[in-house]
Amino acid sequence: MPAKEFICPDGHHVRITECLKHCPLSERCMFLPTLKIIAQSLNRGLTVPTVTELIAGVRETYLKKTTEYAVNPSDVLYALNGQAIHTLHEQNVGEHILSEVRLNDDITSGKFDLYGNLLDNESGVLGDLKVTSSYKLMKALGIYKVRVPTGEIYKTGAKKGQPKYRFELRYDGVHHVMEWALQLNYYRMLLERHGFQVNKMYIQAICRDSGLRIAAERGIDKNLYIIPIHRISDHWLTRYFKHKASVLQDSMETNNLPKKCSCSECWHGRKCQSYCDVRSECEAREERDLDERVG
Repeated sequence: MPAKEFICPDGHHVRITECLKHCPLSERCMFLPTLKIIAQSLNRGLTVPTVTELIAGVRETYLKKTTEYAVNPSDVLYALNGQAIHTLHEQNVGEHILSEVRLNDDITSGKFDLYGNLLDNESGVLGDLKVTSSYKLMKALGIYKVRVPTGEIYKTGAKKGQPKYRFELRYDGVHHVMEWALQLNYYRMLLERHGFQVNKMYIQAICRDSGLRIAAERGIDKNLYIIPIHRISDHWLTRYFKHKASVLQDSMETNNLPKKCSCSECWHGRKCQSYCDVRSECEAREERDLDERVG
């Protein structure tokens, strides 16, 4: 089920329907039309789990489908920016490019962003649009920081006599694009199963904090990056998504909480701390299950 509540700036929870009728505070946190757009974006009306839902942790997707959770409207604004960019592209694709078409198979469904002649004269290019942070772009581009000695030492203070260090950027690291690669490759597989040949795949990533000092410190000095995505085995993809879809279906039918999200799915705990919409539901459900087992 979609989110049912908004989290107000003071931390108070209010039903979305009630918020749109009348703000419980003295003044709305943002314009009413903006809140209505956010509310609409939270309910896509899809019953079959999508590609992006299956890429997420099964527990996260299960809780989003079975609990009435709350979201902070300001946290959804970044997603709205992405949706606006998708809409603008859809309106300007031309006759040789397909855009925003939903395809499905017996496992899941997915809506690709762009397919056709996107970068050069070669057709059969699959493209995906992302609006993301400089941190995620830094990881995707294989940029990382190393601490190197400056050759100087501290002459005063608590570190007197200790060597000084500075951070330098390196550009030969691992490209952390697994989520994007899973998503784009499954779209590729859906297209190919419907008779469309896919020759290349790319992510067009717009940096939402470009121009800020933090982005420059991460080595992100452009507004937009084109990132190639390599093929993943169709056999492996099918097994991966079929397994996750099966686990989700079993959990939905038995109402059993799936196992915790993997380290990669929860970003090594970072998502659980601040970015997962159902983190409070996850903690509460775990506590209830533990009490039942102990009792």
